[in-house]
Amino acid sequence: MRFTTLDDWLRWQETLHPRTIDLGLERVQTVLRRLQPEPPTYTVITVGGTNGKGSCVAVLDAILRAGGYRVGAYTSPHLLRYNERIRIDDVAVDDAALCRTFARIDAARSDVSLTYFEFGALAALELFREVGIDVAVLEVGLGGRLDAVNVIDADAALVVSIALDHTDWLGSDRDSIGYEKAGIYRSGQPAICADPDPPPRLLKYAERIGAQLLCVNRDYHFARTGSTWRWQSGESHLNDLPLPALAGDHQLSNAAAALMTLASLRDRLPIPPEAIHAGLRDVELTGRFQIIPGPVEWILDVAHNPHAAAVLADQLRARPVTGKTLAVFGLLADKDADGIIAALTGIIDTWYAVTLDGARGQTSAELTSLLWAKGAQAEALVDIQDACQMVRAAAVPGDRIVVFGSFHTVAPVLASQPWRLNPPLPPSWEA
Repeated sequence: MRFTTLDDWLRWQETLHPRTIDLGLERVQTVLRRLQPEPPTYTVITVGGTNGKGSCVAVLDAILRAGGYRVGAYTSPHLLRYNERIRIDDVAVDDAALCRTFARIDAARSDVSLTYFEFGALAALELFREVGIDVAVLEVGLGGRLDAVNVIDADAALVVSIALDHTDWLGSDRDSIGYEKAGIYRSGQPAICADPDPPPRLLKYAERIGAQLLCVNRDYHFARTGSTWRWQSGESHLNDLPLPALAGDHQLSNAAAALMTLASLRDRLPIPPEAIHAGLRDVELTGRFQIIPGPVEWILDVAHNPHAAAVLADQLRARPVTGKTLAVFGLLADKDADGIIAALTGIIDTWYAVTLDGARGQTSAELTSLLWAKGAQAEALVDIQDACQMVRAAAVPGDRIVVFGSFHTVAPVLASQPWRLNPPLPPSWEA
């Protein structure tokens, strides 16, 4: 074995390939064929899209497990530990299993250079084969057509949404991006599109390869009915469904897409209604409008593009507070900062911009310059923990603090949990 600790393996993987992101399937296909000459025996569900992928994976995972299936889930990026990326029956794999699997991949690749992300995808597929799962739910990392996850054929593929993000790799318009995401669809297999305005190239690609395209508002419908909701596709109806445990009205759309995906596989993965109810009630997902209640409420959200920021804005409007909204905001340099700021202008009262670590991080000075240009009240701080201390000191009961902009912004705040240091409520507030 080349290394004995997970940290050593991961540091080495980051330097092995000359490019951090190198879209293409040839390298990973070569290594997978050496590791697994035969196709998987389990059912494969692949989930792509600009936003909502993690939520849909979480809903699918929760419902399938409630239905009695052994589920392997692969997601990226992680928040606190790399192990979060590969879960079996909602338990993250341990360091020893990852090190053992990385060693097997290293031996099989020989002289083939793999990226950090390709190592992770192969490790997930190897571990899923090893433990004998029933269903794999795979989240696309970037795009779809050339992402490492697409090395394996999906029995059903879901594209959740199409918006502008990663334009340097995927194209500068929704049509181009939609085509890249449609690359996870397969001939003759269910191809679900949850975007209410699917781009023409996605539709044409699905038609050309003969995929069984199932679109929201055409092939399936959903609606909230007070404290419950209903879902319908053809003659199939599900009424009085519990609202998903994930916060935000947009999670109904994600849950409805997950139900359509499962319905398309009902012949091989039958799921009773009680499992659907249980999965919707029990689903959890860290860092997606995650609310930490208290006299000063904290909200953590990994929103990092204008579309996700607009959803965050809607959620904040739907959850008014008596005081101010203060934000700790950090962003990667390749993100549309202007579009994100515009989506939240008028909702956030004071911004505390931070610099994210690493070459890809945008500086707080750059962010505050953009914020000041829009007339926003903003302060520049280099360190996220310093920003949390400052915003906590500025907040009073009735205010809320929103931490958002990137996984890299939310993760250190999750780790330090600054809300534990909230001051006690004054007597007048407790009354």
